[in-house]
Amino acid sequence: MNAPRAVLNRDLIVATSLRILGAEGLDALSMRRVAQELGTGPASLYAHVENKKELLDLIYDEALAEVRVPEPEPERWLEQLREMALDAFRVLSAHADIAKIGLGNLPTGPNGLRIAEAQMAIMLAGGVPPKFAGIMIDRLGLYICSDVYEDSLHLSRQRDSGKELGSFMEEFFGQIEGFYRSLPVDRFPTLVAQVDNLMDADGIERFEFGLDLILRGLASRVEGADPAGPTTKG
Repeated sequence: MNAPRAVLNRDLIVATSLRILGAEGLDALSMRRVAQELGTGPASLYAHVENKKELLDLIYDEALAEVRVPEPEPERWLEQLREMALDAFRVLSAHADIAKIGLGNLPTGPNGLRIAEAQMAIMLAGGVPPKFAGIMIDRLGLYICSDVYEDSLHLSRQRDSGKELGSFMEEFFGQIEGFYRSLPVDRFPTLVAQVDNLMDADGIERFEFGLDLILRGLASRVEGADPAGPTTKG
């Protein structure tokens, strides 16, 4: 006897979409593909999800549910903002190229709003002027999504290549390093001389470096704050 089919609802559609996204990437996700996975027709999905845009918004917000949100601690506001950014980076990185959905979108889902509310509360508790806090929510989200999305492009190319991740990345960055070392020294003496420094940092270190620059810039707008801000662990 066949197992009874699960009752179609929005939660099931979102969960199935996230599973397809993780296995096949955002480009493979469509109403038809989700319906196929659920053993039904696309028309049945529209009773629960208006269109693909709404589906994308729903799965993005569902992923954001994994981001931890702390209660504001005024004396640790900058560290808390950094911890939330790193957690969002971790969460989005775990869901293929889902970060692409966050580019150009406002946080209108319950979890996106939950995060924005916490960020605003943390910054205001730390003395950040409200206008700067509002701008920072936008800038921080853009920085996180764009960095994660770029990483996902590398992973997509790796999947398409059929190569193991380690060997693909070694070959990819080896080609970049080789290109810089092959530049004519008379035209690009500084770049050629600094190839090791250009290449000497992994993705996490680069993300944290940029994040700390952004946070230090924000701290400089707060009267009495330490302009050095949080530091990347070396």
